Amino acid sequence: MSVKHVGVALLGLGVVGGGTYEILRDKREMILKNDDVDVEIKAVLDRNEARIAELGIDKSIVARDIDEIVNNPDIQIVAEFFGGVEPARNFLLKALYAGKSIVTANKEMFSKCWQELEQAAEAGGGGLYFEASCVGGVPVIRALTDSMQANRITSLKGIVNGTTNYILTRMSDEGVDYASCLKEAQRLGYAEANPSADVDGFDSAYKNSILSSLAYRRRVPVDKIIREGISDISVKDIAYGKELGYTIKLLAISGQRDGRIEARVHPAFLPNSHPLAFVKGSFNALFLSGDSVDDVMFYGRGAGALPTGSAIVSDIVFCARNEEHRRYPFENIKDVDENAFLNDFSTMYYVRFDVKTGDGTLSKIAGVLSKNKISIKSVLQKADDELVLITHEVRESVMRKALCEAEQLDGVDKVAALIRVEE
Repeated sequence: MSVKHVGVALLGLGVVGGGTYEILRDKREMILKNDDVDVEIKAVLDRNEARIAELGIDKSIVARDIDEIVNNPDIQIVAEFFGGVEPARNFLLKALYAGKSIVTANKEMFSKCWQELEQAAEAGGGGLYFEASCVGGVPVIRALTDSMQANRITSLKGIVNGTTNYILTRMSDEGVDYASCLKEAQRLGYAEANPSADVDGFDSAYKNSILSSLAYRRRVPVDKIIREGISDISVKDIAYGKELGYTIKLLAISGQRDGRIEARVHPAFLPNSHPLAFVKGSFNALFLSGDSVDDVMFYGRGAGALPTGSAIVSDIVFCARNEEHRRYPFENIKDVDENAFLNDFSTMYYVRFDVKTGDGTLSKIAGVLSKNKISIKSVLQKADDELVLITHEVRESVMRKALCEAEQLDGVDKVAALIRVEE
């Protein structure tokens, strides 16, 4: 097999961009020996001169602007590490229309701009490679596109954000409150100064959009994903959940039901026996169910310079070896069918009521739930003024209606917590 030479440009030299540069520099001979692909970094685009010097990059390959890269015939692949939608979108569209392939870890930009990128790739003849956009160094994209052809994927559940998993793990294992765990996550570099993308579930929603679109071969836009974050989760509820046999996680969930798709991101209790309940710290995992393979789980580092850089380099080599690039002709790539998505899903619920002391409150609440055809699985009463219930599966709209009615009961002060339960 003849050696294939490929020129690569790196846009951005932050944590992941720098890690990718180091892998390509240090593993060039190994990749050549193992894959017959000689990957040469032909250009980098970054204005941080200190970072360029830190990585020991030859100034002769530092590009002045994106046009210099786009117009360079020795560059076949452009890898982007900027984050955010712009200028990443604009730069990658230019590269695609110029006939180059792109590799990106940018889940926000990719999930929001996939249609535009797909059109540009078809027009220019290049390819889209985005393994690193979801679950860091864990090869879930390739598994969905190249290893599950015998399956109709019925559902997925994933811990796809390392920051929130670190926070919830500490809250659960050490009993530390949310604010303190967030502060520590920021100190360790797991969370940004503005942590909203992680703790409010946006990052997980971007990844859910990409993963679900691949799983069901239908475009699942970000704005069709129900999203809630973890900032209202308390140590008290985590402790009560543990007593009942559950572990708290921020989950990306989706499934197909009767030709319609439900997709959501929110905190949820999982049974302690569920494989995802064992995923701790900043690790990620994706749990897939297929009609032939049954259940499969992928687990590993979800972020970081070298794990994510590993996925980027894998895409670069995979792209270089491909004679034809994959296209993604989803059913609704251009026009989204509003009726294709479910807004009202069914699950179990953990509910904590603040109640007044006295007899009969549980009976009154049970009466309201029964009237709404909601059955109770388990009850926990830790203090005279607190009552915790786990329900059997019920539709979200029915549950919320019943809780509004329950809050009007004599003896009930308020619904203090509502957390979904996934089994």
